[in-house]
Formats: sequence, structure tokens, C-alpha cells
Amino acid sequence: MSGTGPVEPGEGTHAWDTSDADRTTAATHTPGPADALDTDALDTDATTPAAPLLRRLARHHATHRRAASAALTAMLLLAGGGYLCATRPHDTERATPAPPFPSQVVDVTYLGQVAVPPGTRPRTFAFEVLLGVDSGPPVTVTRVAQPYAGLSLTSAPRAPFRTKAGSVRKVVITMHATECEKIPRDAGLPFIDVTLRNARAIQVHSYILGTHYAHDLSEALQVACSNDSGHHQNARDA
Repeated sequence: MSGTGPVEPGEGTHAWDTSDADRTTAATHTPGPADALDTDALDTDATTPAAPLLRRLARHHATHRRAASAALTAMLLLAGGGYLCATRPHDTERATPAPPFPSQVVDVTYLGQVAVPPGTRPRTFAFEVLLGVDSGPPVTVTRVAQPYAGLSLTSAPRAPFRTKAGSVRKVVITMHATECEKIPRDAGLPFIDVTLRNARAIQVHSYILGTHYAHDLSEALQVACSNDSGHHQNARDA
């Protein structure tokens, strides 16, 4: 035989064509990490039959991830708002105002001089005032006093006494001159000190009763501490 040609397979052997080799490789290959979805490659390799489906899956995954992140952010904002709402003061607490101070709601008005009962000791005189409470809780008068050292004072009703909001009470203030030399005869703006108490506070407030009271007090002191009255009182003390 002359010439050369393809070598024929011998007995017990057979030829492998390309399609058989490809099929064997595909049958024995196990997919690994390198075979994972590569969206960048899919974007450039438009000829791959599965590329459109895989790109849709990748976009769906990215959209789902953004939605989950937005939902988590909304949950955190709601939780923070609930915490602030739970910790801030309630409207009912802010709506309850504190009661007023007693001196803000109590008025004392001078009414005039009144006669003392018969048999009262000399150098004694009395005045009448009107005490009113405008609003708020009841106010208790715990003490009524005046600033002069030589003059004592009592009230009727005796302290302590209580007055409710929206009501007034007449109070008789009786004074007794114990040491005339310590008392100014013509005080310009005399006042009385009243100790007040309510649910808010205890206060000592000075009430200036006006020129009418100043005139009546000076006149009463002139009579109580005149020479005749003083001489009569010294004789009785002796």
C-alpha cells in the first residue's frame, strides 16, 4: 500500500470525537464558586441565552435588599418616636397648675374704728378690717401683728382662722398701748403683718391700710397716751 492516511483504530479501540469529549467533561464537572452568577459578565455577554433571566433575578435581589433596608430604618424611627412619647411629660401633668401663693389672693381692707366693750382696760382701742380670699385653696391666717414695740394686738376671731375662696370675713383688731414712749404718735403709713398659709406656701405679708387707718390710729394713740390717761394708768399700776 502506497501513501499515508489516517491511522485506523486497532482491535478493541475506538476513536473519541470532540462531541463525546465535551459530553464526558460536562458529565463529570461539579459547579463551584467560580460558576456563581456574574452580573457584570452577563451585562457584556448578551449572547448567553440565560442572561436576561439572570439579570432580572439580580435586579430583583437588589430591589428586595433596598426595600428591607428602608423597612428597617422605618422601624427604628418608629421605635425612637415611641420612646420619646413614653418619656416626655403627659398632657395631664402639664395641665395642672400649681395653686397661687396666699398673698396673691388675699385682700385686707380697712373698715374703721369700733368701740371696745365696757370694762376693757384703759389705753385700749379697736379697728375693724375685712379679709377676703379671691381664689385658690382655703387660706388660714395663723398670726396678726403690728410693728410697734410698745403696742400689743389681738384679733377676733383669734388666729388661726380659715377663710375659703370667694368669701370674706370681718376681723376686729384690738390694740393696747403698753409703753407709750415707744410708740410713734403720727405714723405716716402704718401697716399690719399677717401670716398666711395655704396648700402652696406660708407667707408673712404686710398690708398698708391707707390714710384713713393712719389717721384713726394716730388719734387713738393720742387719746390713749395723753397725760391724763398716762397719770391715771401710773396711779393704778402703783
